[in-house]
Amino acid sequence: MAKAPVLTPRAEDFPRWYQDLINKAELADNGPVRGTMVIRPYGYGLWERMQQDMDARIKETGTQNAYFPLLIPQSYLTREAEHVEGFAPELAVVTHGGGKELEEPVVVRPTSETIVNEYFSKWVQSYRDLPLLINQWANVVRWELRPRLFLRTSEFLWQEGHTAHATYEDARDFAARIHRDVYGAFMRDVLAMDFVLGRKTAAERFAGAINTLTLEGMMGDGKALQLGTSHELGQNFAKAFDTRYLSREGKQELVWQTSWGSTTRMIGALVMMHGDDSGLRVPPRLAPVQAVVLAVKDDEAVLAEVREIGARLEAAGVRVRVDDRTDVPFGRRAVDWELKGVPVRVEVGPRDLAEGTAMLARRIRGGKEPVAIGSLAELLPAVLEEDQRLLLDQARERRESRTSDVSTVEQAVEATAAGGWARVPWAALGPEGEAKLAEHSVSVRCLVTEDGAVPDADETPGNVAVVARAY
Repeated sequence: MAKAPVLTPRAEDFPRWYQDLINKAELADNGPVRGTMVIRPYGYGLWERMQQDMDARIKETGTQNAYFPLLIPQSYLTREAEHVEGFAPELAVVTHGGGKELEEPVVVRPTSETIVNEYFSKWVQSYRDLPLLINQWANVVRWELRPRLFLRTSEFLWQEGHTAHATYEDARDFAARIHRDVYGAFMRDVLAMDFVLGRKTAAERFAGAINTLTLEGMMGDGKALQLGTSHELGQNFAKAFDTRYLSREGKQELVWQTSWGSTTRMIGALVMMHGDDSGLRVPPRLAPVQAVVLAVKDDEAVLAEVREIGARLEAAGVRVRVDDRTDVPFGRRAVDWELKGVPVRVEVGPRDLAEGTAMLARRIRGGKEPVAIGSLAELLPAVLEEDQRLLLDQARERRESRTSDVSTVEQAVEATAAGGWARVPWAALGPEGEAKLAEHSVSVRCLVTEDGAVPDADETPGNVAVVARAY
């Protein structure tokens, strides 16, 4: 009788495969309140690595970290009507505290534009105070009706940037810089993610924004996932909160603003873009553990060599874990590390030791081969970089091979039903065609130019709509 697979095969049931992997790779559990999650240490280790790299990139733009309260007076949200309308179905509202009914209900932070602007209006007095560039690492609550771990949860972790500028051009350029040089560079160079950089349509913009820039990635089942967004807010919030500055010419002017964010959804994207039927595949530049050195048997000489290999790899700059838990069967340990997607396993048993070799198992490329123990410290950094590139190449090839150029709504729906994306001229689609797509659970993920660049405006001639079914 055939042995049951550890994970539900992706081709059989992709959502079930995803849930199996989240559970068996020990990334997260469901929280006690529907829609919440408990991020387990291995999953949080991935987030910490993401956070550290992103934080450094954000600070390179001149942005500084701050923190704003979790609880926001409800009246703040009502001052920007479009914003509150966009978030109204997702709001969690606190009406009682300290055993008493509150005089004014407070909203648990869904995003921080309103409270940030309350303080920007105090902090900005003159052109000398601009640009004001603030970021915070925080949690937010958006009440989710159809939760899925990491992808859609009622509470999630993120960073949210908020900036104020003297001119429209400065704000526009800063939003584009975050979109391209922070999010795009990080996701490509560290997460090995392939994506499309584009502009959201008016129907898909962030509530209260005049423009939303997005990164859209194709998951293993052909659906799209929004990976991060950067918004031009124009002067909408500045008007609502009277955020003005004294210009060089001595005039009171409204500021121009941006906001931008990326979330723990990136962990879900990592699973769905890179995972396979054996588990997660973690990009080496991200991996908290790049190589695990396993003792195959409880042998004193083997255990000593495994620990020595670990020390040499660590000295060579490899993030390494030594697995000398010989009271746990070797096969079970190997499967566990495979599920977790550790890029490289170095396996050493008595026979390997006698031959001066170790078995090198590569999670991303696949396969095993014997390697001289003495060459591991020199070999592994190159292997890790090679596999980092391979992951990105595989993700890009999937998107390109499963994207069709079409000319009608019907063809776009057909292409997405087959498990891919479609590119359709925006002039042939427009808002009316976008609404027809929505009737088939298909959306315009973003607009790009004919050569794949980010367009300057929705109505630019030659814009192309990237169309997909989405998470």
